[in-house]
Amino acid sequence: MYQLLRRRLWAPIVAFLAVLGPAIITANVDNDAPGIATYSVAGADFGYSVLWLLWPTLLILIVVQEICARMGIATGKGLADLIRESFGIKITMLLMLALLITNFANTAAEFAGVAEASRLFGLSPFIAVPVGAALIWLLVVRGSYASVERIFLVACLVYFAYPISGLLAKPDWGYVFKESVLPSGVHFTDAYVLIAVGIVGATIAPWMQFYLQASVVEKGTRAQSYRLARWDVIIGGIFAVVVVFFITIACAATLFQAGDSISTAGEAAAALRPLAGRYASLLFAVGLMNAALFAASILPLSTAYVVCEGIGWERGIGRSFKEAPQFYLLFTGLTGLGAAAVLLPGAPLLRILLVSQVMNGLLLPAVLVLMLLLVSRRGLMGDLTNSRAYSVFCWVLCGLIIALDACLLIVTVAHRP
Repeated sequence: MYQLLRRRLWAPIVAFLAVLGPAIITANVDNDAPGIATYSVAGADFGYSVLWLLWPTLLILIVVQEICARMGIATGKGLADLIRESFGIKITMLLMLALLITNFANTAAEFAGVAEASRLFGLSPFIAVPVGAALIWLLVVRGSYASVERIFLVACLVYFAYPISGLLAKPDWGYVFKESVLPSGVHFTDAYVLIAVGIVGATIAPWMQFYLQASVVEKGTRAQSYRLARWDVIIGGIFAVVVVFFITIACAATLFQAGDSISTAGEAAAALRPLAGRYASLLFAVGLMNAALFAASILPLSTAYVVCEGIGWERGIGRSFKEAPQFYLLFTGLTGLGAAAVLLPGAPLLRILLVSQVMNGLLLPAVLVLMLLLVSRRGLMGDLTNSRAYSVFCWVLCGLIIALDACLLIVTVAHRP
């Protein structure tokens, strides 16, 4: 009887651990160097008045990632595979080319974050960036899918540096929670609208959808595990937004109160030292380095999955270099070139971050529309297709995301340095 009871208690936990990973990893990778910079500036410039935006941010993240996970489970195919089969090779090739260029800019932006974080530790970017790129290459090329996923999940735990930094900043928690629900003193100036749209818009990037669906497929998640995969999405989304919450309050409780202005995550880490203490500053810097390296690992992987799926080449971390040479060559090329781009003399790191945001904004609407067209096809999705009511809700949400992203794109270009 005891053994039977123990098996019944442990069985759901073991089953969940078997599907755990893809959504948690994808959601947290989006808290990358440009994202951390956005949340830091939001807290430093507007204090707690931006915290209410995290509720719609969480909703958007969960809905979009749940659709990708569900498509991967229902079809056993990656998103690029489905787009090629359903919409033809021309659309697929255009999308692949756009994503290849966009993700190169994003990868360079992440290595710019590595360069910025390395300076906080007194390291030369000319040492930190090549070493970081080499470690990323060894991890992916020499590791199995299971080992790589475990390391990525451990990297997610490093994001706890931000909650600790937030606690060390000693905010007024009563006021924090009030502002999270009923914000006061919100003035919709151009600057506030820009940062508000940036917070919500930074939640969704085109590469995320391709990587999540490819990971679900490679992991082999089955339809009977869909409910558990959905919990992976929900937990991943909550964890990612909690990190955003603490990044924002760490800067709001210190830099906003002191009237200090910043423009990058590195400046936020440096400025926290005299206001919140050495440990808060150090943890913030550790989080930035982890986030930049983490995202610099995933972005080239996502691109390699997309291109190989679209053309029909073998792909996946579970395959050897001989079995999937194009997959690993694409990953290697993007990683190496992205690292080299930020080490060029006079490399415009801020402009690299700007370009990556603009290119994400141009590509995102096409990806979201194709996703919703695919997930509504009963012949493709079977019992996991969208209901009519949920389809309407998703299209409304998609329209909102596209409108916000268009606003971010317009305002970002208008305020370019």
